[in-house]
Amino acid sequence: MKRTFLVALSLLAVIALVRAQQNATGDNMQVRAGIDHAEFDRLLKKYVNAQGLVDYSGWKRNAADLAALDGYLKQFAPAAPAASGAERSASLANAYNGFVLQWILKNYPTDSIWQLKNSFKEKRNEIGGGKHSLNDIENGALRPEIGWRTHAVLVCAARSCPPLQRSAYTGADFAEQDAAAFRAWLAREDLNKFLPNEKRVEISSIFKWFKGDFDKGGGVPKVLGMYAPQTVRSFAGSGTYQISYLNYNWGLNDQGSHGRNYSKTNLIFDNLFK
Repeated sequence: MKRTFLVALSLLAVIALVRAQQNATGDNMQVRAGIDHAEFDRLLKKYVNAQGLVDYSGWKRNAADLAALDGYLKQFAPAAPAASGAERSASLANAYNGFVLQWILKNYPTDSIWQLKNSFKEKRNEIGGGKHSLNDIENGALRPEIGWRTHAVLVCAARSCPPLQRSAYTGADFAEQDAAAFRAWLAREDLNKFLPNEKRVEISSIFKWFKGDFDKGGGVPKVLGMYAPQTVRSFAGSGTYQISYLNYNWGLNDQGSHGRNYSKTNLIFDNLFK
């Protein structure tokens, strides 16, 4: 009975997440041209490690670097001549990741972004003369524009997210940076597993949640075949295997102890009762 109750609560949490995505708006979001991403690049290199985990504690203690992140993100606020194409996509990816980091740092310590109220749907982020939510950036702006390529570059502070890259995205290099983010994500055996001898793969739930995006790009196997580790790339692209999806760990992507023991039960109750 207890297990059935928890499963039902888990389904309610997923439904709430999907509804939030469906309500996102961002098709008219303007992103100013010429944003300088150098300071964000410096901060990522300083506080993100090779596993994509963030030294939130060290960053929180450094007033100058907190101010540097705030100053970087203020570049997005004005309504100004708008970026387009790859420059717009790179800036939106940086904005999403930067605003997530700012939100966590303001509320740190926490064990999950889901412990904080309205993390994804509150329109608190100033972009192009308006206020937008994280859902607006992801589901209202980026996904309609670049589809499945969105899903390797956005990091919502969870341990099961694609690893946060240690470089800011730029318009000139965005296509290769996006591909590199996919390769880094699929190379992580804790996030995606390729088992040729067993003719099965265990992949991120992101591939299930956003299956429609990947189908428009030729299907999940095609994407896996493009970016999986070289030793299993042919197998990954074949599609001749059973697919299962790994449980998503919403624990904070912290280099310290926060988020390490965050459970599915914690997620359910955070969604229902916070």
